[in-house]
Amino acid sequence: MFMYYKTIMKRGAKMPLPTSIKEKEKLMHEALPFEKSFDAVERTLIIGEKSARLYFLDGFVNGAILDKILANFIKVTKEDMEKVSSSDEFMSRFVSGTEAVAEKELEQVVTYFLSGFTIIMIDGLSDAIVLDIRDYPARETQEPEKEKVMRGARDGFVETMIANCALIRRRIRDPQFIYELMCIGRRSRSDVAVAYIGDLVDEKTLSTIRKKLSSIDTHALTMSLQSLAECLIRQRWYNPFPKVRMTERPDVAAASLLEGNIIIMVDTSPSVMILPTSVFEFLQEPGDFYFSPFVGTYLRFVRNVSFFSTLFLTPLWLLILENIDKLPKWMQFLAIREEVFVPVVLQLLILEAAVDVLRLASVNTPSMLGNSLSIIGALLLGDFAVKAGWLNSDPILYMSFISIASFAQPSIEFNYSLKVMRIVLLLLTYIFNLWGFIGGLILCVVLVATNKTVMGTGYLYPLIPFNWDALKKFIIRPKIQMKKNKGN
Repeated sequence: MFMYYKTIMKRGAKMPLPTSIKEKEKLMHEALPFEKSFDAVERTLIIGEKSARLYFLDGFVNGAILDKILANFIKVTKEDMEKVSSSDEFMSRFVSGTEAVAEKELEQVVTYFLSGFTIIMIDGLSDAIVLDIRDYPARETQEPEKEKVMRGARDGFVETMIANCALIRRRIRDPQFIYELMCIGRRSRSDVAVAYIGDLVDEKTLSTIRKKLSSIDTHALTMSLQSLAECLIRQRWYNPFPKVRMTERPDVAAASLLEGNIIIMVDTSPSVMILPTSVFEFLQEPGDFYFSPFVGTYLRFVRNVSFFSTLFLTPLWLLILENIDKLPKWMQFLAIREEVFVPVVLQLLILEAAVDVLRLASVNTPSMLGNSLSIIGALLLGDFAVKAGWLNSDPILYMSFISIASFAQPSIEFNYSLKVMRIVLLLLTYIFNLWGFIGGLILCVVLVATNKTVMGTGYLYPLIPFNWDALKKFIIRPKIQMKKNKGN
């Protein structure tokens, strides 16, 4: 951890710390707002009759450990301090029970302080003593709301990166499993970790991601992982399909690492980023592997059917309505028998917006009022809307099916990209009829085919370029392979 923080402050001139405690105190007050910011704490200490200063951020320090360290300092005598010639010697004799390092440059000390480390400066010793006794505020791990499984692990990532690292490390006890740390953001200085398994990862991909991350120059990662994704991968505004896959499940992250993928983590984010990814990755779900291969394959089939239904159901139904007189009698049941006051395409667009309004309302509604919102929403979109003549029952039926099918997709980002393309298909079908529907299909294929991953490779792999062995794993839930050579 300390070796990482020694390298993150590369901008600006390096300023060595003086020996005098008064001069050190002056430099610290010039660099940090101790007089203005109430959580920036400074304390005066006497260690072996030598003046010292203690600096830390309130709320980031483990008070019990700090008390033990200060209790040891009280026992230090003048004779003990006369035998100490450097900060390293002081740490070896009087600091125990925690990680500690000596730092001689002011910029590095400031970075340590803002990262939650505790700083001790002693008169006569040029180096500052940096203690890692951080205790970040954190919630307990729990199962993610969006990625629940019927069977399987119930833990999920939290907003503390070191805890998230431990959740994955617990699943992969491999010496080749590596976390690389870096700092991004001139002001936020957010901790970012790149995780990979050394003998499985593609070195070219890893090198590219390292280069892209190190070249990011931004003030802050205000939205943590999403901000990093936008800085890391520039996306065309007209292409809604996501270029990165997010997950809040440690078992999904561990499985991706074992497949040779790379995980990017940002402190304060309960999600991790999986790179590289393809369109087929978004149709996978961890629940498939908690059942037998046969049941897992069936669940994949159902999810794939729901994927195509989510994208094509309402545009295809609108196309049928526009050409209902050309269809055989056995398909006439698809026609609307009720009187239509509002054009069907407008009804579908109203319902598309209404579903999102309900989703946003449910997110911002207190839990105690959640049932009331469900009842009101059902009445407004159902009985009342039909009686008032705004909507027919058929569009409500199809949009209800789409809303349910969309929840079968584990990725929120991919789900909304399908929604955007469905609306485009609806408009093109309404305006240009059959040719509009065909043109919309071509547009979908072009957008997916031209979407590139972080490596610039195809978004449709393993379909394009074709790799049947890899594609088969996305269609059929593979069995767990046993090593034939038990010595490996």
